[in-house]
This record gives sequence, structure tokens and C-alpha cells, in this order.
Amino acid sequence: MTSPDQPAPSAPADSSLANRYGGQKRSLTPGVKRAIAGGALAVGIGFLAWVSTSNSLSAVSFKDVGYSTPDATVAEVDFQVTREPGTPVKCAVKALDSRYAVVGWKVVDIPADAPEGTQGTADGGRTVSQRVTVRTESLSVSGVVDSCWATNGSGQKV
Repeated sequence: MTSPDQPAPSAPADSSLANRYGGQKRSLTPGVKRAIAGGALAVGIGFLAWVSTSNSLSAVSFKDVGYSTPDATVAEVDFQVTREPGTPVKCAVKALDSRYAVVGWKVVDIPADAPEGTQGTADGGRTVSQRVTVRTESLSVSGVVDSCWATNGSGQKV
């Protein structure tokens, strides 16, 4: 018998910790680890395929060529647009001041067939050069293309 002054004997440390915090975790088997790695690899390859396919489907790119500022109310922006032949495109062109604030903005239609004012290149009509005049509210020091996108015949984004 134990006296009331002495505590009761405690259980061994291993069993009391296991009861309190749970037993030791089992590690994954090599087969499960291989299945997880294979699944992650398949998801990664699928994502890369989606990214490369979605970029090639839009297939509209642009390149800033130059700009000029004839006076404080006008900026002229030269750029090239590459798209699939027969695809109408719209481009947003902006003029910037010395603090990079937008002082002029214009959305330009580029029809499926290059009009008289544009110059085609030797790549079968995929790339067309454009010169756009943008009205500005103050002197601009730069003119750039903000974005370009393919449209359907009615001008809506594809």
C-alpha cells in the first residue's frame, strides 16, 4: 500500500507519450511514393502542354519600332503586328509623358487584309507595319503599343 503522502507510481514514459500524442507515423511505401511522383509529373506535363498550346492559338504579337512627336498635341507610333493571315486585329496604342503617365490613347483596327496605308513583309502577310497618330493632352516623350488581340469580323475579342 502507498501512503497518502506519496504519489502513485507513473506509467513508463514511452506508453504515456504514445497515449498523449499518438503512435509513431508510418512512412509511405516506395510504390505509393512512385505513384505520387508519376501523378505530379503527369500534371506538370499537362500544364506545360496547355500553356504552349494556348499561346500558339492566340498567335498575335507586336513589336514597337519607333515613335515621333511632331508637336505637343500629337504622337506618331510605328509598330509591327504579326498574326495569322486573314485575322483582323485591334491594338491599343498609348503615348506617355516624361513621368510615364498616359497622355494619349487610341485603339487601332488592323483588318484581315492589309489596307493601302500599311506595308506587308515577305512572310506571306503575317506581319504588317503600322503608323498611328495619337492625339495627346500634353507633350509626349514616348509612344508604345499596350496590347494587341485578334477579333472576329464584328470587332469582338476572340
